[in-house]
Formats: sequence, structure tokens, C-alpha cells
Amino acid sequence: MAPTGRAALLAALGTLPVGIWEPSWTGILAVNAPLALACACDYALAAPVRRLGLTRSGDTSTRLGETAEVTLTVTNPSRRPLRARLRDAWPPSSWLPGSEVAASRHRLAVPAGERRRVTTRLRPTRRGDRQADRVTIRSYGPLGLFTRQAGHQVPWTVRVLPPFTSRKHLPSKLARLRELDGRTSVLTRGEGTEFDSLREYIPGDDTRSIDWRATARQSAVAVRTWRPERDRHILLVLDTGRTSAGRVGDIPRLDASMDAALLLAALASRAGDRVDLMAYDRRVRALVQGRSAGDVLPSLVNAMAPLEPELVETDFRGLTATALRTAPRRSLIVLLTSLDAAPVEEGLLPVLSRLIQRHTVLVASVSDPHIARMATARGTTDAVYEAAAAAQAQSERHRTAGQLRRHGVTVVDAPPEELAPALADAYLALKAAGRL
Repeated sequence: MAPTGRAALLAALGTLPVGIWEPSWTGILAVNAPLALACACDYALAAPVRRLGLTRSGDTSTRLGETAEVTLTVTNPSRRPLRARLRDAWPPSSWLPGSEVAASRHRLAVPAGERRRVTTRLRPTRRGDRQADRVTIRSYGPLGLFTRQAGHQVPWTVRVLPPFTSRKHLPSKLARLRELDGRTSVLTRGEGTEFDSLREYIPGDDTRSIDWRATARQSAVAVRTWRPERDRHILLVLDTGRTSAGRVGDIPRLDASMDAALLLAALASRAGDRVDLMAYDRRVRALVQGRSAGDVLPSLVNAMAPLEPELVETDFRGLTATALRTAPRRSLIVLLTSLDAAPVEEGLLPVLSRLIQRHTVLVASVSDPHIARMATARGTTDAVYEAAAAAQAQSERHRTAGQLRRHGVTVVDAPPEELAPALADAYLALKAAGRL
């Protein structure tokens, strides 16, 4: 319980004339005694706070950058009406900077024996689980002189999912996939390595596709048609070690890798391939296996949401052993990691042969566009030194990528906004070449 600002103001105003005209304890008592009695009556008439019933409902998940609404239902079981101010506390990252006060504080009036709802709108700025903190309610009496205050724990969790901004590229990649599959009108039949059907020869067809046995059984020349492989296994491996914590532009490298992985998973599941996910640094942080085509994307998004970079060096030996156990048969392993020279040369290259003996390996990495801009800077001494440092960083990165390519690894190195479509294009190229 506590007096309000109104009670303090009335006490000050009543004491001022006493101090000017009749300064004595009797005068002060004559002014403040009625005020104290009014405060006691006001406190007694204020609705009790600890007996209130509070429940939550509303959204349990939202995408990063979107709004989630959580409704708090307040039930007043007492015989006195509730006049209150309510603060619904959540972690600071649950709102845009500067909007927390307006979003978390509510005025509330609940008649005796009734209930009312207030809605808190969250706009998270980070992925992961946001858990509700204490609900603080301050109940006022009818005069507004004294208050009752108490806090309630009302658990609720909102999971903030990755935004999947690369979804806009999916229609164009699906169109390319349909061309490969031969299901659209194009000049040439879709290429692949799995037999699809026989059809009559058309001038311009590759003569190597003529099926001579089928031609001998009918009067027309028959050619084989092919389609890209289906039901292949793809294992997406997210490196959550220290290098994934570096920020490129406004986002961590890990978030850009997640976005690229989601686009590839959506495309591969539409192509009839099976997609699994593993996140690893020194232990498995997330593992998604055996999901159907319709369930794979929600499962991946939900598994990625709470992932955060760990400030430890990635154990590539353990990562390789876990990947081989997770993918016992030949698969496409997509490793989303860094192309920094030290982690690759000391960690990945010594164990890479174990992967490429059994699987097709694709390494995707986020490059920093700021380094490319630095490399072209001129005009001042500082700019020249920055350009030299950027050129050296680019040279080391290209050398590391070249080492991986000499081992037969496909490498995709692109800025954050280009990584997802570039990775999808690399997948389609491997599929068209029959290398999955």
C-alpha cells in the first residue's frame, strides 16, 4: 500500500496556510488528521489485489518483426469495484525501443464480481522464447488517495520465429524446378538421371536418348525422357559456433544462414526430397529428422527459433561424426559455416575426406559486403590502408574456398541478401547434373 501523489499534494496544500498563519503542531494535526482518515477510508474501499484472478490467452508464436497479441483476463471476486493501473512486464526485446511504456501499461476498471480483458501487443526484436514476467496491479480507492499494490505471476511464452524473408524467391526457384522436371513448355526436355517415360521422336531431340528396343516394337522412333532424382536425402547443418555470432549488416551470420536453409528446405521438399536439420557447435543444439513434406518447414522454423550462437570454437570432428550418424546413406550435406581461414584449415579440412567419401558436400557462407566496399575505397591514406586490408581478407577467403573446391566441395559465398537464392541455385544445378 502507498499514498498517491494526490494525497501528498493535499497534505502540502493543507500544511501551507497553517505554517503561515498558525504554525503549531495542533494546526498541522487539525489539517492532516482528516486527510489521514480519508486515506484510511479510501484504502478500505479499494478492491483487494491479491484475490484477483488472472489468466492469459492469445498468440503463442510470431515471426520476427511481426506483432503478437497476448490477452490478460482479470477477474474481480470481491464486492468492491476495481479501479486500477496494470503493468504487464515482458523482457525488453519484446518491444521496439521506446515503446515499452505505452505497450505494457493499461488502465482497468472491473465491477464487483465481473471480469475484463486487456491486450498487450508485443513486437519482438530478437528470435527465441519471450516469457512473461510479473503482472503488477495498483488498485485505487474512490478518492484516489491511497492504493493497494501486488504482483502476480501469470506464465506465458511467445516463441519468436525466424522471419523467412527469402520466401519471396521461392516462386522463381519452383519455376526453375518445374523446367528441370519437364513439366512446363520449354525448348528442351527437362534433364535428369531418372527414367520418366517414352515419347515419339521430335526433330532436334538428342539422338543418344533414342530407345532402340522400344523403336523396334513400334512403327515410330521412341526416345526416353528423364527427370531429376527424387526422394534424395538432404542434411542441413548449421554451425552455431563463435563465427556464427559475427554481425553482417544488421543481423548475425547465423540468422542469414537460417534464412538460406529455410528457402532450400522449402524448395527441396517441393522437389520430393527429404530434408533434415542439425545445429552443432560442440554438441547438438537442434535436430529435426523424418518430417513429411508438409511438416518439414514448420518443424525447421520451430527448431531454429531458440538457437543462439555459442562463443566456443566449433568441434568439426564431432560435427562430422554426428552428421555421418544422422545421414548413414548417401546424401547432400549442406554445411552453413564460415569461410574464415583458421576454422576451415584447422577444423574442417582435416576431417573433410570422411564426408566426401560418402556424401556430396556443399558449403555455404555469408560474406560481408562492407569488405567489398572497403576494397574499392580510395582518396585518403586511411581509405588506401582499409582497401589493402580488405583485399587481403578477400584473398584469404578465395584461397580457402579454392581449397574446398579442390576437394570436390561445392562452395557458395554470398552476402546475406543473396545467400538464400544462391544456395537454391546451387541445389538446382546439382540436381540437374544428377549429383545428388
